Amino acid sequence: MSERRAAKGPGKSRTALPREKPEATGEPLPASLFRITDEIAIGAREIEERFVRASGPGGQNVNKVATAVQLRFDVRRSPSLPEAVRARLERLAGKRLSKEGILIIAAERHRTQAQNRREALARLVELIARAAVPPLTRKPTKPSPGASRRRLADKARRSALKRLRAARADE
Repeated sequence: MSERRAAKGPGKSRTALPREKPEATGEPLPASLFRITDEIAIGAREIEERFVRASGPGGQNVNKVATAVQLRFDVRRSPSLPEAVRARLERLAGKRLSKEGILIIAAERHRTQAQNRREALARLVELIARAAVPPLTRKPTKPSPGASRRRLADKARRSALKRLRAARADE
């Protein structure tokens, strides 16, 4: 017999043992580093999670279980980010960055807390990875001699055409 069911017999009905309720706060992140690039790794202690009730579908659990995740990362006080990456991250974060410099990523697409946690963390890692790539500097270039000749020849044709139109307007 299963642990969850009582024995069936005269005068006994099948009853399930009470289930454990999930914690509203969720389990803490593992005490490890999240590697972003070869030079950048973020400690799990720098990331704070809050669990709230999600909107949308959820069946019986929609009003009982806090499955949506608000992941918070203090961009301005993080010792893991170089100054250039921090500045680019603040620019990329846009309205997700609070006035205090805290990046807030909300994930509520999935019905389970674990999936939403993974999605929020993946979005944070992806955003920091994008900020870690320095922008390419523009190299000034000159038009090729052939391109200059073609441009000047086209300009001469247009000028001649306009001169012909102006001559007809005078008549």
